[in-house]
Amino acid sequence: MIRAEYPTEDDLKIGGARVCRVRIVSPLYEKVTIGIDDTDTREEGATWVLALKCAEACTIPGVEYLDMRLVQLNPAVPKKTTNCVGSALNFAVRPGKVDELLEYVRDFIEAEAVSNDTGIAVYRGIAFAEESPYLKRVKTELLTVDDAEAEAARMGVRFIDSTGRKGRIGALGAVLWGNKGVEAAGLYGETL
Repeated sequence: MIRAEYPTEDDLKIGGARVCRVRIVSPLYEKVTIGIDDTDTREEGATWVLALKCAEACTIPGVEYLDMRLVQLNPAVPKKTTNCVGSALNFAVRPGKVDELLEYVRDFIEAEAVSNDTGIAVYRGIAFAEESPYLKRVKTELLTVDDAEAEAARMGVRFIDSTGRKGRIGALGAVLWGNKGVEAAGLYGETL
């Protein structure tokens, strides 16, 4: 916070039964959500561990790691690792630092991943303008990379991975679920 501004002297009076107004002034940040999937194999690695290590190791000035969300994907997918879970990282980023963050995340994840199918998806903004039907589909259907790429383009999500495309399905799912509640970690429709 930079400062708090009170519009009138009445807004400074202590006690109940009145309205007190305050304007909080803070530095400008942009919210960036990064979805990561398929960094592991059945034998080694775990996407959520790698994503967490990446976020915690980030020391870029003007980049604040907010949180990580684990996103349960469709467990019926035949070519999956142990749990079929994608990871979403949320950051608050100062102007001019987004490209540096994305380059850092891509380089860190791709250098440490043990899979050649890693997907990394990015959304810049607080919330989507509309809810995607992909929210349900990524947890209940068998999807193709083409499905994920088409929906990403429609929703304003871009991919920054360079190693493979299969992980883009779960990476997009992680971005879309990355700011939802605990239901992101469950099967579709499951009450947690």
